[in-house]
Amino acid sequence: MNTIDLSPLYRNSVGFDRFASLVNSALTGDSTSGGYPPYNIEVLDENKYAITVAVAGFSQDDLQLQVEKGVLTVKGNKEAKDESTYLYQGIANRSFERKFNLADYVEVTGAELSNGLLTIELIKEIPEAMKPRTISINGDSNILQHKSEDSKDKSKKDS
Repeated sequence: MNTIDLSPLYRNSVGFDRFASLVNSALTGDSTSGGYPPYNIEVLDENKYAITVAVAGFSQDDLQLQVEKGVLTVKGNKEAKDESTYLYQGIANRSFERKFNLADYVEVTGAELSNGLLTIELIKEIPEAMKPRTISINGDSNILQHKSEDSKDKSKKDS
Protein backbone atom coordinates (compact mmCIF):
# COMPACT_ATOMS: atom_id res chain seq x y z
CA MET A 1 0.00 0.00 0.00
CA ASN A 2 1.30 3.45 -0.85
CA THR A 3 1.80 5.90 1.96
CA ILE A 4 0.38 9.41 1.90
CA ASP A 5 2.51 12.37 2.94
CA LEU A 6 0.63 14.17 5.72
CA SER A 7 3.26 16.86 6.36
CA PRO A 8 1.01 19.60 4.89
CA LEU A 9 -1.46 18.88 7.70
CA TYR A 10 1.25 19.44 10.30
CA ARG A 11 2.36 22.82 8.98
CA ASN A 12 -1.12 24.26 8.36
CA SER A 13 -2.75 23.35 11.64
CA VAL A 14 -2.15 23.88 15.30
CA GLY A 15 -3.25 21.34 17.88
CA PHE A 16 -4.24 18.63 15.41
CA ASP A 17 -0.97 16.72 15.60
CA ARG A 18 -2.68 13.78 17.30
CA PHE A 19 -5.35 13.65 14.60
CA ALA A 20 -2.78 13.62 11.81
CA SER A 21 -0.85 10.89 13.63
CA LEU A 22 -4.03 8.81 13.92
CA VAL A 23 -4.75 9.16 10.21
CA ASN A 24 -1.16 8.28 9.38
CA SER A 25 -1.15 5.21 11.61
CA ALA A 26 -4.51 4.09 10.19
CA LEU A 27 -3.20 4.37 6.63
CA THR A 28 0.02 2.53 7.45
CA GLY A 29 -1.72 0.08 9.78
CA ASP A 30 -0.12 -3.15 10.83
CA SER A 31 -1.56 -5.76 8.48
CA THR A 32 0.17 -8.63 10.27
CA SER A 33 -2.41 -8.82 13.06
CA GLY A 34 -4.88 -10.59 10.75
CA GLY A 35 -7.82 -10.05 13.08
CA TYR A 36 -6.40 -12.09 15.95
CA PRO A 37 -7.66 -12.00 18.63
CA PRO A 38 -11.24 -11.03 17.87
CA TYR A 39 -12.78 -8.27 19.99
CA ASN A 40 -15.98 -6.30 20.65
CA ILE A 41 -16.36 -2.65 21.59
CA GLU A 42 -19.55 -2.04 23.53
CA VAL A 43 -21.30 1.14 24.69
CA LEU A 44 -22.56 0.51 28.23
CA ASP A 45 -23.79 4.00 29.08
CA GLU A 46 -23.44 7.54 27.76
CA ASN A 47 -19.83 7.79 28.98
CA LYS A 48 -18.99 4.13 29.70
CA TYR A 49 -17.51 1.64 27.26
CA ALA A 50 -16.12 -1.89 27.33
CA ILE A 51 -13.67 -3.68 25.08
CA THR A 52 -13.96 -7.47 25.20
CA VAL A 53 -11.06 -9.44 23.73
CA ALA A 54 -11.29 -13.21 23.17
CA VAL A 55 -8.12 -14.58 24.77
CA ALA A 56 -8.96 -18.26 25.19
CA GLY A 57 -6.07 -20.24 26.61
CA PHE A 58 -4.27 -17.20 28.09
CA SER A 59 -3.95 -16.71 31.84
CA GLN A 60 -3.61 -13.40 33.69
CA ASP A 61 0.17 -13.90 33.78
CA ASP A 62 0.26 -14.22 29.98
CA LEU A 63 -1.55 -10.90 29.38
CA GLN A 64 -0.33 -7.32 29.68
CA LEU A 65 -2.32 -4.07 29.41
CA GLN A 66 -0.62 -0.72 28.86
CA VAL A 67 -1.88 2.81 28.13
CA GLU A 68 0.55 5.32 26.65
CA LYS A 69 -0.19 8.57 24.81
CA GLY A 70 -3.83 7.71 24.26
CA VAL A 71 -3.16 4.19 22.93
CA LEU A 72 -4.34 1.11 24.82
CA THR A 73 -2.13 -1.90 24.06
CA VAL A 74 -3.20 -5.46 24.87
CA LYS A 75 -0.36 -7.98 24.62
CA GLY A 76 -0.54 -11.72 25.01
CA ASN A 77 2.61 -13.79 25.25
CA LYS A 78 2.07 -17.49 25.76
CA GLU A 79 5.15 -19.52 26.44
CA ALA A 80 5.22 -22.96 24.88
CA LYS A 81 5.48 -25.30 27.87
CA ASP A 82 3.72 -28.26 26.32
CA GLU A 83 5.96 -30.76 24.57
CA SER A 84 3.02 -32.83 23.35
CA THR A 85 2.80 -34.37 19.91
CA TYR A 86 -0.39 -33.35 18.11
CA LEU A 87 -2.18 -35.04 15.24
CA TYR A 88 -3.98 -31.73 14.65
CA GLN A 89 -3.49 -28.41 16.49
CA GLY A 90 -6.35 -26.00 15.81
CA ILE A 91 -6.07 -23.91 18.98
CA ALA A 92 -3.90 -20.87 18.39
CA ASN A 93 -0.83 -20.80 20.59
CA ARG A 94 0.66 -17.55 19.39
CA SER A 95 1.55 -14.21 20.87
CA PHE A 96 -0.44 -11.15 19.89
CA GLU A 97 -0.51 -7.40 20.27
CA ARG A 98 -3.71 -5.41 19.71
CA LYS A 99 -3.80 -1.58 19.90
CA PHE A 100 -6.81 0.66 20.46
CA ASN A 101 -6.66 4.45 20.01
CA LEU A 102 -8.52 6.12 22.85
CA ALA A 103 -10.38 9.39 22.40
CA ASP A 104 -9.52 12.41 24.51
CA TYR A 105 -10.53 12.09 28.18
CA VAL A 106 -11.15 8.32 27.92
CA GLU A 107 -9.51 6.44 30.78
CA VAL A 108 -9.17 2.72 31.53
CA THR A 109 -10.85 1.99 34.86
CA GLY A 110 -10.32 -1.76 35.15
CA ALA A 111 -10.00 -5.13 33.49
CA GLU A 112 -11.39 -8.60 34.20
CA LEU A 113 -10.54 -12.01 32.77
CA SER A 114 -13.39 -14.50 32.85
CA ASN A 115 -14.17 -17.58 30.71
CA GLY A 116 -11.48 -16.71 28.17
CA LEU A 117 -12.76 -13.16 27.66
CA LEU A 118 -10.74 -10.12 28.76
CA THR A 119 -13.10 -7.21 29.46
CA ILE A 120 -11.51 -3.77 29.70
CA GLU A 121 -13.69 -1.06 31.24
CA LEU A 122 -13.40 2.51 29.95
CA ILE A 123 -14.95 5.77 31.06
CA LYS A 124 -15.02 9.15 29.41
CA GLU A 125 -14.57 11.91 31.98
CA ILE A 126 -14.77 15.37 30.47
CA PRO A 127 -13.22 18.02 32.75
CA GLU A 128 -15.60 20.62 34.17
CA ALA A 129 -13.83 23.38 32.23
CA MET A 130 -14.65 21.58 28.95
CA LYS A 131 -18.33 20.90 29.69
CA PRO A 132 -20.95 23.30 28.31
CA ARG A 133 -22.34 25.69 30.88
CA THR A 134 -25.25 28.09 30.96
CA ILE A 135 -24.63 31.77 31.54
CA SER A 136 -27.44 33.61 33.28
CA ILE A 137 -28.56 36.96 31.92
CA ASN A 138 -29.23 39.66 34.51
CA GLY A 139 -32.27 41.92 34.32
CA ASP A 140 -32.51 45.73 33.88
CA SER A 141 -31.88 46.54 37.55
CA ASN A 142 -28.11 46.86 37.24
CA ILE A 143 -27.82 49.03 34.15
CA LEU A 144 -25.12 51.68 34.42
CA GLN A 145 -26.03 55.03 32.99
CA HIS A 146 -23.28 57.27 31.74
CA LYS A 147 -23.77 60.96 31.20
CA SER A 148 -22.09 62.55 28.27
CA GLU A 149 -19.72 65.51 28.75
CA ASP A 150 -22.23 67.88 27.12
CA SER A 151 -24.96 67.00 29.58
CA LYS A 152 -22.54 67.51 32.52
CA ASP A 153 -21.56 70.96 31.21
CA LYS A 154 -25.23 71.98 30.76
CA SER A 155 -26.10 70.91 34.29
CA LYS A 156 -23.23 73.01 35.71
CA LYS A 157 -24.34 76.11 33.73
CA ASP A 158 -27.95 75.76 34.89
CA SER A 159 -26.92 75.82 38.55
